[in-house]
Amino acid sequence: MSVIGLTGLLAQAPVVDPREQTRQTIYMMGMLAIMGFMFYFAIWRPQQKKAKEHEALLKALRPGDRIVTSSGIMGVVTSIKEKSVALRSGDSKLEILKSAVAEIVERAETTSRN
Repeated sequence: MSVIGLTGLLAQAPVVDPREQTRQTIYMMGMLAIMGFMFYFAIWRPQQKKAKEHEALLKALRPGDRIVTSSGIMGVVTSIKEKSVALRSGDSKLEILKSAVAEIVERAETTSRN
């Protein structure tokens, strides 16, 4: 292809109005902002809320509580360490990570001393 033919092809390219290009850029940035907000409210915010609830659950854990682990093991908490929880399930004693506690099924009865 000759230089003259290439110049002819380039001459046929549409001329883009700078105002239209600015509008398209603003529209694209607006769509990205909307998608960012949707991502935040649909995914990130609920995940943070769930993490805070799980942290509060672990802080409220006491010996004698009946719990369920994330793997489905049910047991009674016998002691709590910094990163682990000892529990009794049936005839066996287990030590699991605190992060494996999924829920507290039944709270231990606390007796107040007056």
